[in-house]
Amino acid sequence: MSKPDSPNASQCTPSPTDDPLTLHEFEQAAKARLPAHIYEFYASGSDQQNALARNEAAFNRLCIRPRVLIDVSEVDTSTTLFGWKAALPIGIAPSAMQRLAGGEGELDVATAAASMGLNLTLSSQSTTSLEDVAEARNRIKTGDIPPPPFWMQIYLYEDVQKSINLIRRAEAAGYQALILTVDTPVLGNRLAERRTAVTLPAGMTLPNLDPPAPNNPGANPDAPPQPSINRQLMNARTAHSARALRTAAGSQMHSSSLTWHTTIPFLRRTTSMKLILKGIMTPEDARLAIQHGIDGIIVSNHGGRQLDATCSTLEALPDIVNAVAGAIPVILDGGVRSGADVFKALAVGADFVLVGRPVLWGLAVGGKEGVRGVMDVLERELSRTMALAGVREVGEIGRERVGVLRREGFGRLFVCLGYDSGVENLDGE
Repeated sequence: MSKPDSPNASQCTPSPTDDPLTLHEFEQAAKARLPAHIYEFYASGSDQQNALARNEAAFNRLCIRPRVLIDVSEVDTSTTLFGWKAALPIGIAPSAMQRLAGGEGELDVATAAASMGLNLTLSSQSTTSLEDVAEARNRIKTGDIPPPPFWMQIYLYEDVQKSINLIRRAEAAGYQALILTVDTPVLGNRLAERRTAVTLPAGMTLPNLDPPAPNNPGANPDAPPQPSINRQLMNARTAHSARALRTAAGSQMHSSSLTWHTTIPFLRRTTSMKLILKGIMTPEDARLAIQHGIDGIIVSNHGGRQLDATCSTLEALPDIVNAVAGAIPVILDGGVRSGADVFKALAVGADFVLVGRPVLWGLAVGGKEGVRGVMDVLERELSRTMALAGVREVGEIGRERVGVLRREGFGRLFVCLGYDSGVENLDGE
């Protein structure tokens, strides 16, 4: 029996309705509010969800090495990316169909991002038009400071010509970079979606798909909602049914035939926006990106939703950073759940990080104010971590600031976490 003055469980464990203080608490609050299949749609990975788990667990293999007797009365969390001074080295990753999470979906996220001066990447599968999202950004006035850059994510169709209109719409609306997702020749085996298909309710469409893809509710308002053709392909049980679906869909499928020598020149001919590749996981592809004139890369395994047997993004990062050698910005997403995680990613060599799921949890909890709350948590945690580590500005966060845990103990210094570097990696081998 507990002592009379001992706190009980309800006092120690915050309920999902309490004001969230961490990203984990935001997720628990969102889970309590969202329909189960919508929460699983956002939260789940592919197959056994190993890559999803590795993304978060990898950060726990690193420990920060704090320095002391340093004046940290003023901590500067700003950084510069593509000539733009960002208040935080953190942007918002693209996530599809945000109105399913709650509030005004992408409009709430855009309003929160613009009001905080944060970079946002809009999914081409958003439930709000790219023009309306850009307008939401432009309505936010922050004195003489220009609005933050918004980027546009895209999947190319098998017939790449069908993507031209969307690319030109994005450029005309003021998006400053095109983010080509390169890790989805087919969708990963997302079991939660296969068990309970996610479809858009009546009145909700995917307005950036132009022309609307087959089975998109926006194509025929009287037709019953269906999963997209790409998700139907994911659900195919035999090679025969997969071929039949591909044949029926034709040019409306996500392309599985993109190449360095055809795709990149096509995009350069189509747009003057910066080109950033999302889904780079090896130094070989990072070098090819530089050779083909790409402006930046995002180290990403699609939040663990594609190849389940891959490593975490943090594990992939060091070799990629070494290969790039500062030639282009290296951005990381996947598994970032605290300001300390941001610090560790920067220490390993990322120039910038993106967060995806936590933003959706904030949206589900409180609309645009919930999104602001999530980003405020990250800002406070990063600022506090920097001060406690003896770091005054982002540029001081180098590899000497972290150590790697080993089976034999703590690695005082670490040079590289890569697999072929000849030194200790995140598995301690």
